[in-house]
Amino acid sequence: MNQTSPNSSRPIRSVLIANRGEIACRVIDTLRRMGIRSIAIYSDADSDARHVREADVAVRVGPAAATQSYLDIDAVVRAALDTGADAVHPGYGFLSENQKFAAALDDAGIVFIGPPAEAIATMGDKITARAAVTERDVPVVPGVSRPGLSDGDLVAAAPAIGFPVLIKPSAGGGGKGMHRVTDAADLPAALQRARREAGSAFGDDSLFLEHFVDTPRHIEVQILADEHGNVIHLGERECSLQRRHQKVIEEAPSALLDAETRARIGEAACDAARSVGYAGAGTVEFIVSAHRPDQFFFMEMNTRLQVEHPVTELVTGVDLVEQQIRVARGEILALTQADIALTGHAIEARVYAEDPANGFLPTGGTITRLVHPDTGPGSGVRVDSAMAEGLVVGSDYDPMLAKVIAHGRDREEALERLDQALAHTRVLGVVTNVDFCRFVLARPEVRDAELDTELLDRLVVDYTVAEPEPEALVLAAVARIGSRDRGDVWQSAVGWRIGAIEPVVTRLTWGGQHFTVGIAVTAATEDAVSGRARVTYEEQDRGDWDADVEYRRIRRGTADADGTRRLIIDGVSQSWSKAEIDGTWWVSGPHGTWQLELARPLLDEAAADNAGEILSPMPGTVVAVPATAGDTVAAGNPIVVVEAMKMEHTLTAPIDGVVAVSVRVGDKVAAGQALADVQKEN
Repeated sequence: MNQTSPNSSRPIRSVLIANRGEIACRVIDTLRRMGIRSIAIYSDADSDARHVREADVAVRVGPAAATQSYLDIDAVVRAALDTGADAVHPGYGFLSENQKFAAALDDAGIVFIGPPAEAIATMGDKITARAAVTERDVPVVPGVSRPGLSDGDLVAAAPAIGFPVLIKPSAGGGGKGMHRVTDAADLPAALQRARREAGSAFGDDSLFLEHFVDTPRHIEVQILADEHGNVIHLGERECSLQRRHQKVIEEAPSALLDAETRARIGEAACDAARSVGYAGAGTVEFIVSAHRPDQFFFMEMNTRLQVEHPVTELVTGVDLVEQQIRVARGEILALTQADIALTGHAIEARVYAEDPANGFLPTGGTITRLVHPDTGPGSGVRVDSAMAEGLVVGSDYDPMLAKVIAHGRDREEALERLDQALAHTRVLGVVTNVDFCRFVLARPEVRDAELDTELLDRLVVDYTVAEPEPEALVLAAVARIGSRDRGDVWQSAVGWRIGAIEPVVTRLTWGGQHFTVGIAVTAATEDAVSGRARVTYEEQDRGDWDADVEYRRIRRGTADADGTRRLIIDGVSQSWSKAEIDGTWWVSGPHGTWQLELARPLLDEAAADNAGEILSPMPGTVVAVPATAGDTVAAGNPIVVVEAMKMEHTLTAPIDGVVAVSVRVGDKVAAGQALADVQKEN
């Protein structure tokens, strides 16, 4: 493809991507297709990351801390100059909505693939954004928003706005610093926390208040604008399935809107863009009551590409990154509103390094086994991913690892395809939310499109991790008694005897439950072993499981080159993946992923002695220590606050007693590290 077109005013032959992870990989894909040289930047933590390996050129910009690397404007601009970049694509997050960054690139003679700095400044401050769109008669949510609002001002204004209210930071996005408050007595403390979070995430702790709309649905509209005054929209996305204001599952189009409302909200989004002389790709976010879908209110405008942009690309056939580059060149939009048609339905699930069964705490570790779903022609599946085997997932950056997206002729087909794609997404070594996403997709409320922004918070109450399937236990046991590398049971001396076949017995634990697995090998070849497997569920009132099993390893170099195993249970074949990490067997199959450990005796006395110990559930940084050493505390009192992946997590006293604290504000802590201890008073 040509790198310039007849109406281009700025040639772009080389682009630096000022980001990391899956969005950097996604931008590289379009640059490669357009014949444009790609330049990656990386911190010390990302020296071997996938986006670094895939780019044409990669340059280090600093240590792991984002403030000293990806958020260092001077370092990023210097990298662009040193590598001869014509333009910079900011991705999302980091510096993507930083007007100082856009201005610095302009001063350096480098094209910013985004809107003018003035538009970023106006829309980046939600207070001035509300004022700008109001002048264009775009409806806004009732609230109080003006510069310099103190906590006292906000507390005083709240009763007139009406509870519940939503605290929102003026800068940034992604749900950081946003808090819903239903009781006036809770507002002062919530404001303090919101200011701390906003200041930490965005360097700006300005806040404002909005009334919380009843049964809200989050609808956003994708727009495209050029420098010649042309603005179009590409339909809407439904982003109501979110937790802590962080989206989890998105789709396009929304099942809520009819054609008339779709046209009205699309035009309102275009007016919002026109209010600031916008150019490039942007997203205008609206809140809509599920009970009054014909009424919508402006929330904010994101002056960048959105995480969920793939669903729009799949239903419109428009590559938004390509359009961003063309606008940045100075081209006139080749698309008109009449050219935009929404075909079929698309749904996206975000894959996070987090533990839904443990309060969605961020997780970490090393990905030791990875399987992506089929994305070939006709699959209707797309994966935007930064994951790779050997990738170390830490706490320095956002926990999102990938996005799995499915397209279908209608919403039902898209849902089914996404569910199956997630069933074939295997990430071993790091706990993810993949199983939770499948749980959400199966819920009748989601199937019937009866959504609102609080639905996931209600659904999570019913979410539990299913106990390991018998097949998972069998695979772990077979792998355990075989040689570590080859899984060849017949090459192991364990269980061998002269005479009748003797089963090899393995005891496994999961979630406090114990299982006994007996494997009796009856036949073995180079690539497979057959036999009888018996699983006993200890301390449970249920029947045992018994079946004929064939365990077959798929040789590398075949379609299952990722090391997938097949279990043939009574003639039915299933695909499974496994990995051993520090004595723990990770096993993933069609219905979930489990971590299984060899059963070991536990000392009740030791458990009692450690009852008051407070351990960090994830790697992170201590940002507050509400308790003081020697304080007498009650169970549930806050002791230490740890920030991980841009979210705060308050750790509380597990028992009544006297607290001893072993960390200070600013300390980096590892997962499982002791932070404090509460001892019962004599």
